[in-house]
Order: sequence, then structure tokens, then C-alpha cells
Amino acid sequence: MGWLDQVTDQADRLREARRLQQADRSAEASRLLERVAESTGDPYARTDALVQRLGTLINLGRTAEYGPAMDRAFEAVAELPEPYVRGQLHAFAALAAHHQGALDRCVMHLVQSSRALSAVSDPDSDTAWGWHDLAMAYSYLAFHGYALAAIERARQIATTAGLPEEVLAAPGIRLRNAIALDHAGDTDGCLRVLRDVSDDLTRIHSAGHLDRIRPSSRAAYGYTVARAAALGERPVADAGQLLAYGGDSARARDLRKLGDVCLCIADGRTAEALSRLSAVTVAPETLGAAEPARLRSISYARAGDHEAAHRADRLAFRLAGQRSDRLREVYVDGIAARLDQEEMRRAAAQSGGEALTDPLTGLPNRRRLERYVSGLAEHGERAALGVCDLMGFTSVNTLHGHHAGDLVLQRVAGVINRVMRRGDFVARYGGDEFVVVLPGADTAQAAEVGRRISTALAAEDWESLVPGTPISARLGWAEINGAASEGRGGLADALVRAFRTVTA
Repeated sequence: MGWLDQVTDQADRLREARRLQQADRSAEASRLLERVAESTGDPYARTDALVQRLGTLINLGRTAEYGPAMDRAFEAVAELPEPYVRGQLHAFAALAAHHQGALDRCVMHLVQSSRALSAVSDPDSDTAWGWHDLAMAYSYLAFHGYALAAIERARQIATTAGLPEEVLAAPGIRLRNAIALDHAGDTDGCLRVLRDVSDDLTRIHSAGHLDRIRPSSRAAYGYTVARAAALGERPVADAGQLLAYGGDSARARDLRKLGDVCLCIADGRTAEALSRLSAVTVAPETLGAAEPARLRSISYARAGDHEAAHRADRLAFRLAGQRSDRLREVYVDGIAARLDQEEMRRAAAQSGGEALTDPLTGLPNRRRLERYVSGLAEHGERAALGVCDLMGFTSVNTLHGHHAGDLVLQRVAGVINRVMRRGDFVARYGGDEFVVVLPGADTAQAAEVGRRISTALAAEDWESLVPGTPISARLGWAEINGAASEGRGGLADALVRAFRTVTA
């Protein structure tokens, strides 16, 4: 049984929305899907509408709407056990994170999408599209090997499901692979891949199947022909015509803009090409941040200004390298976060098990904090209690959604845990509030720990995780005097005094 076979309400409208999306008429599909989500009582229909609508918003480049749309989709998916829809949603979420510049979130969603789609027991045409969208996300992140493997998986499933192979041609994946080779200095390798993609276009055209190609794929084929022509190859098709029928997606518009530049270079109109490059604005996700600089270099070289071409090439190479550097940072940060999480879970387990642990961050929860403070009171120990109140967290939930907010809280927990002294206690009190307890600490020691927490949080790369919403912290402190009468009541009083110093 396929995914849509389980839908008992408005399945025809959902199929129509898919047809519109595959025709790159995402604006129409988005409106139709929103109507289904608002009117249906079938959880399968509502979930499908919300997940597919997120895909339409990504195609249209409406980044401001990603966060709320993802929240609605993840809430709906949580109610269903189906791996396909979970895998599809994570593929879309990876694309959204990539457009937002949050590479660590993107990588996490890529892994979760692959695992979920691999768990589908009876893959159908929808599963094939899920693998297709995952392949696109891999490709945009420059994981070209993974992208090629995922699109091959999509084609195998599509063949079994009876879909024409041209529907999932996905030339954009190989195009981005070719462009990445050129940005790295391997122009010969770039041309080999571009010729391979052009050969596919020639074969499809000769078979009379050009009408089966999706509009977005036509734009990718058009840019392939134009880019090869800019490098001196003879055009195998009318690149301008292919680019003109690229659909309404933001990526197709970017390909048209840069494709026009390539055609100017191929025609020897280098001054016009340079003028267009100065005026054009394209998303760096489409073909990489280095592509405009590389086209500028090709233009200068064609015009005979080799010094300017060399400068532009150096810029292109530097821009291409920044992505690789950031991916390495994401990998290292991911390993560090995992180690932090494991350490916190071990500490929490030693302190009383999972019932005393916050499930999101792995830190001790409010209940464990109360027991810990009561234990200090019973032994007559003094301590400094600090309340860490996050600044900017409300904007994260508003602009990026609660899923992004959860990731921020997890990272904050890891940061605080790393900078604490041996023997200090850290708990998540609730919401965006964290509490630290420093046994035996005086005012100066508490101030130093607070400075370390604030500095560490300010140094985090929040821009890559939640762009445009920096996170900082204010800390307030109170003393626990160690009287035996203190316990839960003493904790409450200390928290009130600490919160007062936060807002003072």
C-alpha cells in the first residue's frame, strides 16, 4: 500500500498538488495544500499537505515562512508512525536549513532523512520523490557522492513504480558537481561532466521525450549548455529556450540570470557579461557562492585581461574553500556536542536516573535540582546559586520555529556544562532557564563562572545555527546559606533572589 492509499480525504487534491509541484507551479500548489491542511479531518491528509507545503515554500524561496511551516509539519508527523513522511520532511528541513545557512542542522536532517527513507518497507513513487529531494539536499551541501547515490536509489524505486526515467533525471545534481570541480581548479573535469549531462539531453531530445522533463530540470540542462559554451564548447541545444521554461522556483530564476551571463561570454560580449554580473543577485545555495566570481574570471580572460581574471579566480577559489572549512567545523562541533551529551547523560544517570533528567538537553531537571539543594542543606554546606536567562531565545522560536529552539537549548546546555568547574551542578530549570549551583563558592568565584558562561555563549557561532538571531545570557546570583532548615523552600527563595539580580 502506497502512502497516499492511506489518505481517506482529499487524496485527489493532494495528487493535483504533486502534479503542480512537478510542473514547477509551486505557488499554486502551496495555496491548494494550505486549503487541504485547514479543511481536512484526516491526519494522513493533513500531514501530507503540511509536509508538501514546506517543499513549495522552499521552491519559492520564502525563507521567512520556513520556521512556522516546519513546526506545523513536525507536529503532524509526530502523530504518525510512517517512515516515508518523516524522511520526506527531514529532506525538506535539510534544504530549509541550508537556505538559512545553518549547516549543522542541515547535516542532522540529512542523516535522519536517509534513515527514515531506508526504513520504508514498501517504497512507491512518493518514496522515490523523497529520495530525489534528499539527493538535492546532499547536492546543495556539496556532498556529491551521497547525492549521486541517493538519486540512483530514487531512479531504481521510480522504475519499479512505473515512472519514466526522464522525470527523475535530476541534471542539477551533476551540474553542481561539475561547477564544484571548476571552482576547485579542475576545468577539464568540469567539462567532462558537462558533456555527459549534455549527452543525456541529446538522447532525451532524440527520443522525443523532452516534454517529460520537469521545468526545473530544463533550467539545469539550459545552464549546462550555457556554461559549457562559456568555456568554449559548441552548444548542443538552445540554452536560452531551456532556461526560459524553468518554472517559478527561486533556483530556476537564479539559473536564468547566470545563464544569460554565460551566453554573453560565449557570444564574446564580455563587457555585457561583466555588467550583468555587477547587477545580478543570486542565492549562494544555487551553484555555490563562488560561481559569480568564476564567471567574472572567465569574462576577463575572454577579454584578454588576465591579471583581473587571476584576481577573480583567487576570490572564487577562496569562496569555494569557505564551504569546505565550514563543513569541517560542523563535523567537529557535532562530535563535541555528542560527547557533551553523553557526559551529561552519564552524570544525570549517576544522580538518579532518567526520571531526574531533562529529556531534551540531558541535564538534571528541576526535580533533581531540588534534591541536590536539599542535600546541601542537610550537610550544612554553603553554595552560590546562579540563574542563567537566555536573551534572544524568543526570536529564535518566532523566526525559525520550535525545532530550531530545541537545538539552541541543546547547544546552550553543552556550552554551560563545558565551562563549569569540577563538582559544580548544572540543571535545566524550565523553558530557556538554566540553574547552576557552585558548592562552597564565594562572590568572586561565582562572578568568574558567570563571566565564563557569558563569554562562551557569546563566542558560539549562532549565525550558522539560527541566522539573524544571536543568543546571549544574563546571570543572577544568590547565596544558599547551608542552614538545615533549607530545602525546597530554600531553593525557591534563592531562585527569587537570583532572578531579582538578573533583572536589576
